[in-house]
Amino acid sequence: MRRPQNQSLHNRVAVLWVVILLVLGLVPAWASGYAEALKGIKAFNAVYQFTSGDPGVANRVFWAVKNSYEDQTVRDLGLVPRIVVVFHGPVVHLISTNLARFPDEVRTEVEQFQTTIRQMKQDGVKFEVCLYAVKMAGVDPASILPEVDSVANGFVSVIGYQMQGYAVVRIP
Repeated sequence: MRRPQNQSLHNRVAVLWVVILLVLGLVPAWASGYAEALKGIKAFNAVYQFTSGDPGVANRVFWAVKNSYEDQTVRDLGLVPRIVVVFHGPVVHLISTNLARFPDEVRTEVEQFQTTIRQMKQDGVKFEVCLYAVKMAGVDPASILPEVDSVANGFVSVIGYQMQGYAVVRIP
C-alpha cells in the first residue's frame, strides 16, 4: 500500500524541526565564544580600574562590567565572581552626592550611573575610591557615595588585588 505524499512531507518537516531545535540549543554555547577563555578556570575574580569622568562613557562601560559577571556562560561555571572596582581620576565627581557641577542635561546620566553603582553593590561588587584622586579633584570625601569605600591610594589596592590573583582590567 502506498503512503500518501503528504505523510512523507510531514516526516521530512518533523525531522527538519528536530534539527532546527538541536541547532538552536547549541547556538548559545557557540555564540558566547568563551570556550577557550573560560576553559579550566577555578575563579572569576577581576579588579576594574576606572578613571573616566564622562557619565555617558561610565554608563556604557558599567553595562559591560555588570554583564561580565551576569553573563550566563560565567554563571554556568558554578563560581561566585568576585568583582572590585577602583576609582581614580575624574570619575570621582561621578561618585559624589554633590551634583552641582553637572548641567541639568547631564545630571540624569550621572544619577543613572549612581543607580548602577547601588545595584552592583547589591550584587556583591566591591567599590573603592582613591582618596588622593578625591583630594586632587577637589571633591569633599564626605560626599562620596556610601557604597564606595575610601582607600588612601587606589594603586595599592589594584596591586594588592592583582597579587591575590584578580585579573586587572584598566578602563581609562
